Amino acid sequence: MIEMVSEKKSLAPLLDVPTGPFRIDPKSSESSGSLHLSVIVPTYREAKNIAEMVRRLSQLLEQSHPGKYEIIVVDDDSPDGTWELAHQLTADYPSLRVMRRENERGLSTAVIRGWQAARGDILAVIDADLQHPPEVTLDLCKVMDRGADIAVATRYVEGGGVSDWNIFRRFISRGAQLIGLVILPGVVGRVTDPMSGYFMVRRSAIQGVDLHPLGYKVLIEVLGRGRCRWIGEVPYVFRERDHGESKVTRQVYLDYLRHLLRLRFAALPISRFVRFAAVGCSGVVVDMGLLFLLSDPSMLGWGLTRSKLIASEMAIINNFIWNDAWTFGDISARQTGVKDRLRRFAKFQLICLAGLLLNTALLNLQFNLLGMNRYVANAVAIIVVTGWNFWLNMKLSWRAADPG
Repeated sequence: MIEMVSEKKSLAPLLDVPTGPFRIDPKSSESSGSLHLSVIVPTYREAKNIAEMVRRLSQLLEQSHPGKYEIIVVDDDSPDGTWELAHQLTADYPSLRVMRRENERGLSTAVIRGWQAARGDILAVIDADLQHPPEVTLDLCKVMDRGADIAVATRYVEGGGVSDWNIFRRFISRGAQLIGLVILPGVVGRVTDPMSGYFMVRRSAIQGVDLHPLGYKVLIEVLGRGRCRWIGEVPYVFRERDHGESKVTRQVYLDYLRHLLRLRFAALPISRFVRFAAVGCSGVVVDMGLLFLLSDPSMLGWGLTRSKLIASEMAIINNFIWNDAWTFGDISARQTGVKDRLRRFAKFQLICLAGLLLNTALLNLQFNLLGMNRYVANAVAIIVVTGWNFWLNMKLSWRAADPG
């Protein structure tokens, strides 16, 4: 008698939850070099949807990327056992992996933790509730295959839509986008649907970048901090969920606003400006000292204008040396040739020359017409042109040294 033994399929082990900074590293030599696409499915209380999502997404990707993709479910320890159901599915879907987070919460952080564990060159995210049609994933892949740094599924181009949203929900969504355009136009304005949670990004566009996710809108973080030059968009119709409850609450929009403000302040080069200002203070010492030496009646007693021009030029040389080595040292270090340094100095000189003309005009106006003390007038003039010099030099003088 032959005993029939049924083969029991084994489950893939749960993924370890990455810790530390939210930073995407390059693919390691130990990673599977053949994996092209990693799709993250963040979940919380999606037990009624997860099996259907995995089935449909796997079926699509098996046809388009056989053996070259992975699906990673990142669950925030759902009380309905979503992670357990997803884990059981690994027996039938070899490309499925599951991560259970017990000490962290939040959609954005879940996505990035998933990306940190991912092995693909292209990193993607899709909701588990089937409101994002899995079929659109193939259209996003086509955009990425054409060389895009990021491909976004959008509701707001021809062919897209929001199904049965009422007028209030449409107003809230568009209002949030308008607020984003006001606070952060250089980021939000790059896509038609900045609040989309359905997109793909090239690993190289965000690797090595310190991300600071907040709330649900991870796309804004990627656009704000990543190196995304070519952005493609694909239309999709947002579907109403059949099972489970919506996670969209007032807190989601508050987190969105906080996130915009955080990115806005992060975009301000405050630390670099502080260094620039410190260097400027050393230039003030040079400027004031030479102005006293050259123009004061008790010293050489030269004319004010001639003395000011000489003092300012020496201060410019002083400032360039320190700014090139310290304020913008991270940029200038990438191009250390003599020609590069001379080019930076020439631009710095021209920008500061324009500031010098303004500075001199303000000095004479205050001293000759308003009767102000020459040193007080000089200090006021210096303060006025500091912002001018910093902004233009950051955009022109040292920007040219950054290879990109």
